[in-house]
Formats: sequence, C-alpha cells, structure tokens
Amino acid sequence: MLITGKEMLDIAKANKFAVPAFNAGSGQLLTAVMESAEEKQAPFMMAIHPLELEFLRDSFISQVIYECNHTNIPIAIHLDHGGTIEQVIHAIKLGFTSVMIDSSHLPFEENIRTTQKVVEIAHAVGVSVEAELGTIGDTGNTVEGGASEAIYTDPAVVEEFVSRTNIDSLAVAIGTAHGIYPKHIEPKLRLDILEKIAEATDIPLVLHGGSSNPDKEVVDSIKLGIAKINISSDIKISFTNKLREILNGDNLEIREPNVIFPDCIEASIKTANNKFDLFNTTGKMKYYNSELTNQKVGEKV
Repeated sequence: MLITGKEMLDIAKANKFAVPAFNAGSGQLLTAVMESAEEKQAPFMMAIHPLELEFLRDSFISQVIYECNHTNIPIAIHLDHGGTIEQVIHAIKLGFTSVMIDSSHLPFEENIRTTQKVVEIAHAVGVSVEAELGTIGDTGNTVEGGASEAIYTDPAVVEEFVSRTNIDSLAVAIGTAHGIYPKHIEPKLRLDILEKIAEATDIPLVLHGGSSNPDKEVVDSIKLGIAKINISSDIKISFTNKLREILNGDNLEIREPNVIFPDCIEASIKTANNKFDLFNTTGKMKYYNSELTNQKVGEKV
C-alpha cells in the first residue's frame, strides 16, 4: 500500500513509534526489507539517495512501486537528502511520495527560501516534504555524506522554520552521523536538545544516521517525538559481511546470484527485524488500515 510521508509519520507520531526509513540501495535489499516488513506487519519508508538512484537507474522505482501496490504493508517512497530542486522534481515525476530537500548547509534564510519552493511544488501534487535544520555528521564512507563536524539544531529557530516553510517533517541534528562510528568514538545523542525541539513544534521529527547508536538512546528519542529513523549502514553491513563470508569460502564455483544472495538477504532481514522491534514499529500496520480508511471516508463525505 503506497502512501505519503505525511500519512506515514503523522500516524507514527500519534501512536508513539518510529518508522524506519531503509536505504535499500539494491533489489536484494528491497527484498530483505519487504520480507521483514511482512513478517513484522510493520510500515516503513523506502529511502533512496540521489546517488543510489543514479546507480540503480530510474527503472528501479517501477520495481519499488510494484512491490508497494502488491502488499498491505504501508510504504512511502522517499527521496533521501535531495540536494537540488531539480532532483526533487525528478523524484516526484518517478512516483516518490515523499521528498527531502536538504539545504541545511545554507544560511537560515536561504534554507527557508529553497524549502518553501520545494513545498510549493511537492504539495501541489500531494507529495510530502522533509527538511533539515543543523547538519548531520559524517563518519566516512557513505553515499549520504554529511558534515565533518555536526552542527546541532537550534531549538530557538525551529518554530519559525516550520511555520514559514509548511514542511511535513523535520530532520534534526542532535549528535548522529551517517555511517558506522569508529571504535574510538562513542555516539551520544543530545536528548536535551531534542526535548526542546519537540516543545517548539508539533510536526514529526526525523533522526538521520540511526545506525549504531545505543538502543536506549534510540528508544528515548522516540519517546521525545522522533517518528522516523534513517537506517542505511546497518542493513548493508549485514548483507556485505555475509557476502564476504560466502565469496571467501572454499567453493570457487559459486557464481549464480540465486545461490550467492539468499543468505545475504536473510542476514539483512534479521537486522531489519531488530530495527522494527527497537523502534516499536512491529505490528503497527493496523493503525494505517483503520486510520487511513477513516480519513478517506471523511474526505468523501
């Protein structure tokens, strides 16, 4: 069931759980998160970064849409870290139901102006918009990128930014980073900042760089208003670790994708299952079947 990002996250926020946004940058990873979601009866967002889309090609979105239209699981297709208005428009034309415009590196007023333009375009065709205040850190080798040093979101400007842009969700910078943290760095979320941000706005909040953060801090962030958590590195590492194990084995005749990939997919399913449980998303598709139906009935009346 293909839905918008706003439909996805408004229900998550109201029912105090977080939706994972999986950067499933291949057909095999798409299969993994689909099977996990079916098993857990849990909604999720299929997040695709512009560089991932460039690699996968536009035709991949047709595969994602097909999967969405042949399941009862609520799914939103989300452009992750769209860097330009042109990238956003391209994603909308392909069928994305949610887009992120990341102008967080720009001065505050420029961030607002760019975001306003995207909101005007996207809302006109029923597509939801996520924007970012502050900057997410970058641990190294990730397509999502990020700043070498994170700049925390300033709670004092959140209300103004949200009201002037009319965005549907806000990505906040509270100490996370894209990728997996080096062993000598212990990730720590600034939950005190998150609490002040949540007091300043009622829209769903988004946590980027959700891989490898301590479970307790992730759970606490959801209690404080985080309704979407981006997961990329964790499911990909599970996949590639198993792939290395298979390819480094003694059987030099292994070459067929349907022989190589099933165990890799299974490894990613286990990781996705863990995220659904951790984020309290397991079993939550029931809310969408009831609440979205009620909304549509109300619209007809």
